[in-house]
Order: sequence, then C-alpha cells, then structure tokens
Amino acid sequence: MRSGAGVLRLLPWSGPEGKPCYVSGDGTGYVSRAADTMEANQLDVAAELIVEAKYVLAERVWTPGELHLLAVQLTESLVDVHRVAESRGARLTVPTYENPDSASTVSDAPLVGRRPD
Repeated sequence: MRSGAGVLRLLPWSGPEGKPCYVSGDGTGYVSRAADTMEANQLDVAAELIVEAKYVLAERVWTPGELHLLAVQLTESLVDVHRVAESRGARLTVPTYENPDSASTVSDAPLVGRRPD
C-alpha cells in the first residue's frame, strides 16, 4: 500500500476492534521503531517456542493440558510471525525488468529443495 507520505506499513498490533493498524512514513519515526522492536520480540518468542516444542515432543509423556498450552502458544506466535512476514513482504520492492517477457517464472527456478512434479 502506498500513501502520499510513503508506504503504509502493517503494524504488529491490532486496533481496539481487532482491525489492522498501519503507519505511513519513511520507517524512521517513533511508531516504526516501536514496531521494529515489537516484531523483533515476536520473532524471539517464536524461536523460543520452537525450542520448547521440540523439547516437549522429544521428551517424556506430557499431559493433555501441557500439550494444549503449547498448541495455544504456538498458534499465537504463528499469528504474530505471519503478520511480521506480511508487513515485511509488503515493504519489499518489486524488481522491474527491461523486457517483462524475459523474466523467469517460479516454474523456471532450479529444483533446489523442491520435488519435481
């Protein structure tokens, strides 16, 4: 999204009614810096939950309540990380090609880490 002052950035929090919040600007203001800090914290929490989930699933038998709590925390973290990815992806520049017909497509990409069809 674009506005007169620059790109609209999806913030890592929602408004009072659960609607997305955006900030317009060049990314150097107070709100943008607060969003950067919050996104970094959300990604740190996600990394910690990955470690915890691996531990929980590899060790002893856990109670249904413990597994439920882990599932709730993983879901909350996944929502946050997805929002960070959407926000950052929206701010990426799209490459321009001199000849749009010569641009390779995803199907032309090498099969690194992909299974052939």
